[in-house]
Order: sequence, then structure tokens, then C-alpha cells
Amino acid sequence: MASFKVKPEHSGPPELYYNETEAAKYASNSHITAIQHEMAERALELLALPEGKQGFLLDVGCGTGMSSEVILDAGHLFVGVDVSKPMLQIARQDEDLESGDFVHQDMGLGMPFRPGSFDGAISISAIQWLCHANASNENPKKRLLFFFQSLYGCLGRGSRAVFQFYPENDQQCDLIMAAAHKAGFNGGLVVDFPEAAKKKKVYLVLMTGGVVQLPKALTEDGEEERTQIDNAGRRFVWNTRKTEKVVKGSKAWIEAKRLRQQKQGRDVRHESKYSGRKRKAKF
Repeated sequence: MASFKVKPEHSGPPELYYNETEAAKYASNSHITAIQHEMAERALELLALPEGKQGFLLDVGCGTGMSSEVILDAGHLFVGVDVSKPMLQIARQDEDLESGDFVHQDMGLGMPFRPGSFDGAISISAIQWLCHANASNENPKKRLLFFFQSLYGCLGRGSRAVFQFYPENDQQCDLIMAAAHKAGFNGGLVVDFPEAAKKKKVYLVLMTGGVVQLPKALTEDGEEERTQIDNAGRRFVWNTRKTEKVVKGSKAWIEAKRLRQQKQGRDVRHESKYSGRKRKAKF
């Protein structure tokens, strides 16, 4: 009988799955290290940071610090975030990573940083964990939205966030991208080596500024082409610009202003059924 390897995200919450034993095995696996470094280097490339300028980057789901090491090697500074304490303990013990900082935090509870703190963010093999509920009070859709809203708030204007992940199906891609879109991001998917099953890598490239053409994907013959299309032929690109002019003072205008301030990390009032309603004049 054929045996099927269960994906880690199907084995329970990451903070329990990556215990001391699993964290040690992960950190000592040379094959995993090589792949993580390769994907982190590609994520940095997709960030399109200004040449010759040192950036301050957020490493989401940093684990034992493999991707953080790539950030340092590229001449940038970083803060790594992860939910697994054993993984972070290994990262903190790495002398090569002493110049960085590490924060213990669940992605689904948001990024605890000030608005505009980072010049960009990368995440390797982490975002798919938010698509699974490990407790009755966990809602993947809400956790994804809260994560992306908090990420949007702590990124500088015009910066990018790049997520390498392993989508199980189109529905999971749609779930992640819908949350990012609702949080205010522009962007889409870049799929490297789409025809090669083993080499295929999926990157979600998000932008906080205006609409910019997505980077080109890598292909088997070494050339680059744009492959932001899924199996159904839908293009994974969106634009949050509105073509319709919203009337100032209307309910839509108030809601847009409320969401904008929320993304900036400000305290805002909850939406009310009376928002935007014209009051009767008193005589």
C-alpha cells in the first residue's frame, strides 16, 4: 500500500508541530537549508529593493533563521517573526544572526510593529498555515485579513511583500489573495518553472503603492516570461483603484476613510448603521 506524507500544516498548529525535536531536525537538514536559501534569494529579488541601499526587512515565519541569513548576506537588516519558540531559540543561538532581532508572534494575531517600520517583507513557506483552523475560535478568513491589514500598516509606502508558499488548490490561492486585496494590497502571483513539477515555485508579490507590472517568472530554458495565470486561465492580478468617484460624506466615503485609517494603525470607531445617514434638521 502506498504511503502518503502528511503536510505539516495538516498536523496541527505550528507552535506544537515544530517542537524542540522537529526544530532541531529542520535546522540540521542540509537539503531544506539549500532550498530555503534559494527561495529566500528569489523572494529578495522579487522585492526589487533599490540598489546600493540598506533596507530594514520583516521576515515573516522566519523559523530557525535560514531566510534571515539570506537577508543579512544581501546587506540588509531584519526582524524575524515566528510562532515556534524552539525554532526561534535556534535562530537566536546562531552567531551569524546576532545583528537581527526575533519576535515570538502568531501571524494570525497580526504584526505588532509601528506604521511604516519596514522597507519590505518576505515570507518563506509560512502563509499557508493560516488557511487552517486549529481551534474552534480560529477563522482562517478573518486571521488572514487581520494579518494582511497589520502587515500593510507596518510597511512603508511603495514597498513590497513577497510570500513563497505551497497552495493546495485554487481555492486556497483565492482565499489568501482575497484577504490581501481587501487589506489594500495590489499584486499577484509569479510562478517560477510552471511546467516542472519538482522545481515549480509560487510567489505572491504584493505592493503597497500604485499598480506596477509584476516581475517575470523563471522558466526551464533560462528565459523569463509572465505566468500569472492559473489552471482555469484567470489572471492573478488585481487593481484596488476605483473608477467611480465617491461622494464626500457618503457612507462609502466614510467606510473608505475608516479602512484607510485602520490600515495605518489608528484607532477608529466601529461601523454603524447610522454612518453617512443624513440627519433631519431641527426647528
